[in-house]
Amino acid sequence: MRSISAAAGCDDHGLARAERGAETWALVAVAGIVAYLMIDLALVFLRPHLSVLHNAESDYGSKGRYAWLMDANFVLRCLLSLAVVRALVLSVTVTNRLRVAIGCLVVWSVGSGLLAFFPDDPVGTVTHGAGRVHIVLAAVAFIGVVLGTRVASRALRAAPAWRPISATLTLLSWGALVPVLLLGRAHLRPHSLGGLYEKLFLAVELAWLLAVAAWIAAGRAVDTAAESRAAEAALDPS
Repeated sequence: MRSISAAAGCDDHGLARAERGAETWALVAVAGIVAYLMIDLALVFLRPHLSVLHNAESDYGSKGRYAWLMDANFVLRCLLSLAVVRALVLSVTVTNRLRVAIGCLVVWSVGSGLLAFFPDDPVGTVTHGAGRVHIVLAAVAFIGVVLGTRVASRALRAAPAWRPISATLTLLSWGALVPVLLLGRAHLRPHSLGGLYEKLFLAVELAWLLAVAAWIAAGRAVDTAAESRAAEAALDPS
């Protein structure tokens, strides 16, 4: 009985440590999302010749003054997204479905970071080598986050601790499809609303990441299933 109690105590300690780690990573993600949005807003005023309605967000990282700030924001988007992924891994039981979602979110994260090293060519200009790579990376990242948030929303719905927020996550993951489909129809052509649709898409996906991070940071994402299995393992003599 003493050894069983000790094992149970070790499991409790491990779970508590994982929960604290998840909350820390989630807080980092929340801070990163806020900083990202502030930089995006600042770039609107720092590069006023670029249109909020017509230019892609990536155009703020094209050659010119303050381009480096958008590049830094791409790297920040990578890091904050990976922080959300890490918080999720530490706070929930990683099922096969959630593992697929996490993989897609990692693709989104890495793709976002790589965008910083391949500046795009602004709407209405000729697309060169680095600009073409940028477009491919952005497309892969967008597909990754669409699939990742949709699959993760379904996976988290099965966890009791996530049910209060599951409707919000589902709504956001489906809602992101509206602006991205509109973007696919309008494209990023001069005088189209492609720039607006792209920004709305990114805003909705960031809202999904923020909702997940805030839920974990608030300590509401305790995975009771994982706790139950840990307790069963501690009581199993084998």
